[in-house]
Amino acid sequence: MSAVFVHGNPETPIIWEPLLGELGRSDVHTPQLPGFGCPTAGGFGATKEEYTAWLTGEVERIAADSGPVDLVGHDWGGLLSMGVVAARPDLIRSWVSDVLGVFHEDYVWHDFAQIWQTPGAGEEFFEQSAASPIDDRVALFESLGIPSAIGRRLVEAGDEEMARCVLALYRSAAQPAMAEWGATLGPASTRPGLAIVAPNDPFVRGMDLAPTVAGRLGASVHEMTGQGHWWMLGDPAGGAAALRRFWEGL
Repeated sequence: MSAVFVHGNPETPIIWEPLLGELGRSDVHTPQLPGFGCPTAGGFGATKEEYTAWLTGEVERIAADSGPVDLVGHDWGGLLSMGVVAARPDLIRSWVSDVLGVFHEDYVWHDFAQIWQTPGAGEEFFEQSAASPIDDRVALFESLGIPSAIGRRLVEAGDEEMARCVLALYRSAAQPAMAEWGATLGPASTRPGLAIVAPNDPFVRGMDLAPTVAGRLGASVHEMTGQGHWWMLGDPAGGAAALRRFWEGL
């Protein structure tokens, strides 16, 4: 049995490092989304369908070696993970996601996403970002709850390929795509699930919409008190403790 931690946007697996340091679990895999600080294969279009297929392949390989996995996803990692669970519950022992609210039929994409989903505006966003000083970009991450040391590493990982992938990914998910995707998640209810919600997260409607989706899937809910979108960086010890309690109860 292994645990698989999947990062989101605009990230790499480094966002899990503080939490994994607290977790004390050695059977951990942290796959890196293609284009997010690493190359993509030729012809990779970076849509949500392509990323879900890629992640399914990663989980298949891990499960073939160690059996059904404990899958943990943050941000886009949490969305793609749910796609894997719904399509291949046989690969999964349990799942954790911090973005279930995005699958609710009433969800409206946040302001950044709407910019990225708009042709022209999204390209301009990343052109302006690339032209701004690195320290300014790090400061922006810090204002959103990412410690400066990790923020600097994320800024250094950002490049034109990541920008291309972000734009393609979000455009493939413009509504009603997410509501339609949410309607397919029923098979995830056959595996134990946990919704992580953070009261200070402005992006994913965790406090109001996520519990409804969790209820539909028979999942429990854990609130990361006082935390925002990057709860695993703001309170890594608390996040690790919540995961251990969940797994111990399986």
